[in-house]
Amino acid sequence: MRILELHVQGFRSLKDVTWKPGKLNVLIGPNGTGKSNLLRLLELLSVSAQGRLGRHIQAAGGMEPLVWDGASREITIAVRTSPIIPGRSEERDALTYSISLARLGESSSYKISHELLGNYYRMDRGERPEPFKFLEREGMVAHVFDNAGNGLMVPQESLSEEESLLSIASGPFSYNQYIPPYQRELAGWSLYHDLHVNQGAAIRQPAVARMEKRVSPDGQNLINVLHTLYTGDRDFKKEIDLAMRAAFGDDFEELVFPPAADQRIQLRMRWKSLRREQSASDLSDGTLRFLALLAVFASPSAAPIIAVDEPETGLHPSMLPIVAEYAVEASRRAQVIMTTHSPALLDAFDEDDLPQATIASWEGGQTILRTIRGNVLDQWLENYSMGELMSSSELERLAEMEA
Repeated sequence: MRILELHVQGFRSLKDVTWKPGKLNVLIGPNGTGKSNLLRLLELLSVSAQGRLGRHIQAAGGMEPLVWDGASREITIAVRTSPIIPGRSEERDALTYSISLARLGESSSYKISHELLGNYYRMDRGERPEPFKFLEREGMVAHVFDNAGNGLMVPQESLSEEESLLSIASGPFSYNQYIPPYQRELAGWSLYHDLHVNQGAAIRQPAVARMEKRVSPDGQNLINVLHTLYTGDRDFKKEIDLAMRAAFGDDFEELVFPPAADQRIQLRMRWKSLRREQSASDLSDGTLRFLALLAVFASPSAAPIIAVDEPETGLHPSMLPIVAEYAVEASRRAQVIMTTHSPALLDAFDEDDLPQATIASWEGGQTILRTIRGNVLDQWLENYSMGELMSSSELERLAEMEA
């Protein structure tokens, strides 16, 4: 399931934005233009499907820092996604999920004022007055619908003003067969924007052994993910070894995971030229970040949507073509979104695998997103690379021309 179209009003700097991403995307723009806010919005949608919206908003400081200019009364989000059943028509079977968070007075509190999951195909064609609904909520009045469109009212005692209906309507006895897989897909979106690799970080410490196949948003379960996949999936091990040798040369031998005390495992790196294995606590910040990106992009259990804020952070430029290659491969299984300030990262993509470029700008106190498509960009790329266009600010000008 990938995003076909996203519309948001009133969230941080995204006062009124519509965005249509591709399978592989880069967001470009100066600091302070709101690129990261788009990733934070995707995170908000994901945690709402997980039933953690209240804690997430509380951790962010309540509603005031989340609403546009501290003044918007409501955050409204609508996301149209590709069908959750493979092989279905994107035009006919796309689903739209919308949710509105209303701020309560001047406080940090909120309530969910509206929520709907439905198919708008026949409504958009004028064949019916409203969408075919799977679930709907207005305040504390909520319904879940079966596959024939028959509604069942949800008891108010089952609802919370702060948590989404989607997060509670997806249990094993769900009234609708589409709701549980949709909730799982939305809850599975993975947003990576703050990977801690300092000396005291959990990512450097021995970890209690457990099976995990997807890197968590904070990256601190990296050792378990690498241990699970590197020792249990030959293809994954091959991909990691190829990438590490491309980055560090043939002196890299392999990753090893010796046991530590109390059912814990360690991450160590074996080099051909050294007798002693190098532990995770001794690895450079850039090496750990590089390993984390490889695990994110190469995992056979990749998230439906992978969003990475500035993947070039802490990496040597020679690593960026490897990151680009693995991001392209990941986009064949998932939707990939990256923000970047790096011309070198843009130049690392092959001509046949260029990402869709979206330019973020700051105008009138809000973020404006413009996506570059079509022949205009192709003509420029005959003489210039994406990185050269970015460095010269020509991408921003092209985006304005196409707007």
